[in-house]
Amino acid sequence: MLRRVALDDVRIGMFVHAMEGSWLQHPFWRSRFLLDSEQDLRRLRDSDIPGIIIDDERGVAPAAGTAPPPRLAAGRTPVIARVSEEEFRARAAARRERPEKSRDLDEETERARNIVSRSKRAVMKMFGEVRMGRAIGMADAAPMVEEIAASVARNPSALINVARLKSKDEYTYLHSVAVCALMINLARTLELDETLVRELGMAGLLHDLGKMAVPDPVLNKPDKLTAEEYAVVREHSQRGYDLLVRSAEAPAIAAEVVLHHHERYDGTGYPHGLKGEQISLYARMGAICDVYDAITSNRPYKDGWAPAESIARMLEMEGHFDPKLLDAFIRSIGIYPLGTLVRLRSNRLGLVVAENKREPTRPRVKAFYAIHERCLIRPEPVRIGASLRDDAIVRREAPEHWNLGDWPKLRAALLGR
Repeated sequence: MLRRVALDDVRIGMFVHAMEGSWLQHPFWRSRFLLDSEQDLRRLRDSDIPGIIIDDERGVAPAAGTAPPPRLAAGRTPVIARVSEEEFRARAAARRERPEKSRDLDEETERARNIVSRSKRAVMKMFGEVRMGRAIGMADAAPMVEEIAASVARNPSALINVARLKSKDEYTYLHSVAVCALMINLARTLELDETLVRELGMAGLLHDLGKMAVPDPVLNKPDKLTAEEYAVVREHSQRGYDLLVRSAEAPAIAAEVVLHHHERYDGTGYPHGLKGEQISLYARMGAICDVYDAITSNRPYKDGWAPAESIARMLEMEGHFDPKLLDAFIRSIGIYPLGTLVRLRSNRLGLVVAENKREPTRPRVKAFYAIHERCLIRPEPVRIGASLRDDAIVRREAPEHWNLGDWPKLRAALLGR
């Protein structure tokens, strides 16, 4: 339920749904988030806003007797269970104590390359056996999910972005690996149980299983599909479900995601035209992760968009996604995803080479292009900060607006791929 809370009554573990007053009065770059640090609590209490609106179904509840705010309808969400303040603090402390969480990006990127390479071979083998009519090897898939989950826990950016930089002929297989990683990352952002996190990773890995029933000339066609060909492709969710449920080991969550990851929140999707919460939470998560990786990847008929542009496009797809889950997904990958092209206050272009989970508006950036001279310069790490001594991000930029040559190749070189 949504409730108004005065600043003096705000506690760690509350989920901030909205802030009263102007956005200029509060110190945060976002208005919806889980309040999980003493520093943020102090910043909130020191601000000029009169109060906040919390969602007590997604975090710690207020004191008894606090009424819902006027003109705000109460709502429920299955995303995060209600917890006590003590339990929330214990969970937060346990997360901070995980020793592998802060693994260096360069080291984890190298490990991620190896994981992605092994996973691609394993997925090709697994999908090839499905094409030949053999049963799905769940025992072979589970170790892949474990490896991917461990890498995402150490550093989400590394594996997600390695898997995203795939060639057109790798798309079918690495798309499954990328969606597995994205589902795991989103599930952890939603504070879901780790057992469920693994099941959702498996669902992401298998979500496009039905495409093995689509003929290669249609699946890899570089031109626009005919109406008949598109009808064949649309059958892949039902076919994948039919293939999966034949296995006694098939997880129910994976079957749900395989069947319904192309349903849309407004009811215009397929195969059953489900609407809103008729679509399971897991399938709604799958829809977001599937589309994000698809539109950021190079496919036979289309080059991928940059991560920031892809997020902007998804926000414009009105009715396509559950808006609350899309907001959580954006938080899970960061406001400036790795690989985003940005304009700097110093009149240079830079590339985001690492995200900053603590301060999302201050990612690690490498400057490489002089705007006034319109030429490439020696890449140089820059410090993004609040003082005039530091540089600052002015806005995102579209690569096609600049004379950058082979942008995918240049971006990969700047990222050290």
